[in-house]
Amino acid sequence: MTETVSAVLAGIQELLPVLRERAQEAEDLRRVPDESIKALQETGFFKLLQPKPYGGYESDPVSFYTAVKLIASACGSTGWVASILGVHPWHVALFDAQAQEDVWSDDHEVRISSSYAPMGKATVVEGGYRLTGRWSFSSGCDHSTWVLLGGPAFADGKPVDFCTYLLPISEYTIEDVWDTVGLRGTGSNDIIVEDVFIPQHRALSFIATSKCKTPGQAVNPGPLYRLPYGSVHPSTITAPIIGMAQGAYDAHVEYQRTRVRAAYAGEQSKEDPFAKVRIAEAASDIDAAWLQLTHNIDELYQLACKGEKLPFSTRLRVRRDQVRGTERAIAAVDRLFENSGGRALKAGTPIQRFWRDAHAGRVHAANDAERAYVMFGTGAFGLPVENAMV
Repeated sequence: MTETVSAVLAGIQELLPVLRERAQEAEDLRRVPDESIKALQETGFFKLLQPKPYGGYESDPVSFYTAVKLIASACGSTGWVASILGVHPWHVALFDAQAQEDVWSDDHEVRISSSYAPMGKATVVEGGYRLTGRWSFSSGCDHSTWVLLGGPAFADGKPVDFCTYLLPISEYTIEDVWDTVGLRGTGSNDIIVEDVFIPQHRALSFIATSKCKTPGQAVNPGPLYRLPYGSVHPSTITAPIIGMAQGAYDAHVEYQRTRVRAAYAGEQSKEDPFAKVRIAEAASDIDAAWLQLTHNIDELYQLACKGEKLPFSTRLRVRRDQVRGTERAIAAVDRLFENSGGRALKAGTPIQRFWRDAHAGRVHAANDAERAYVMFGTGAFGLPVENAMV
């Protein structure tokens, strides 16, 4: 780990108490406070996966996920937004060099939000596409001036490709619709685009990303940018959920140290053997989720560093363990919440917030466990797997 990346992680560690204190404020605002985004920016967090030519650090991916986990352990919404906004410089680095210049030529601190679900469509025209639609769940969009939007491309009324389109804020509007029971502080509002021209260089085909052969590699040849989108992005969803589980664990243990259970003749929870069992089970699930996620991603990264081929079987394992990691984190949070007593239901307590945030993160499409398991099983039987998210 470079000294710069170590400094980023140290800065985030110092910031955790402040993020913890602002967790309720984020919920009340329904977006991460501007002060928190600024503080994260000052640590250098948003540059971890950004290309070096544009002021980035090109860190190893495990360092990025470690930072995300730390942030999410203090505030689930802030961790979620940090993870989403933090991974987008990596994605933009896969685009044509001109697209990267469009984004970063004047400002290396630019932030980009996204909505990848195909909620709009593009029509192929000369020199690019015309894009129209409404996209939901664009986390952190109020802190961003660019957006990545997913959707099919049509020619003569027929779908010919599926792309990610890169747009500046002047070409879209944000509609405030975010009012939820979990991840309330993420400001995951709607993005509206009305018949906007997208030049060819600001569209990236999912065919290219699934093959790990993208235009951006011509200017960003490093191993970080040869990793599969279907490994990096889903892990970006699970890492903050594991962080939320860690935050729930820390809050639960701290609370149980002084809790007295009136229903059991004033027994102290820290003396309850069953409470200790539940804590051990939760801790094991959190550790297992994290160890598998980081081991798998690092394995891919080390192969890329050596210039070796990334086995499809390893990519399938990454997805299998990524969704399994989310399941383990949710199970841990549930176990802790069930053992926290009625006072955990009080608004403003960390445990109920982590419980709601983790379950809200669970419904993200990247956590569709059965589909990931089917893909792994299909590959294990030697059958062809047709899915871009591997």
